[in-house]
Amino acid sequence: MPLIPVAMAWPMLLPGIALWALALYWPLSLSLAPLEAGLASGPLNGASQQIVLVLGSLTLALGAGLAMELILGWALGPSWASSLGLVTALWALFWVLTGRTP
Repeated sequence: MPLIPVAMAWPMLLPGIALWALALYWPLSLSLAPLEAGLASGPLNGASQQIVLVLGSLTLALGAGLAMELILGWALGPSWASSLGLVTALWALFWVLTGRTP
């Protein structure tokens, strides 16, 4: 069986990466309090601080989503990794909507 070139494989991983990023966005964004404190004492105005915080949390979530998809895709297979991403995203949404932390 021939190997799929990396440039052609990325589109197959994008849904799983997006699901993992969605699932990990809220828990990871809670740990950005030091960045928020550092920005508050910096020279940026409020709108610029919000943009930096949102971009920082999105970058962190996408990086973690990519890592989770690659690790679980290697260990379990790409379709299982994406399925677990969906389950985790729905689980995180459930906890956010209930207003509780697990």
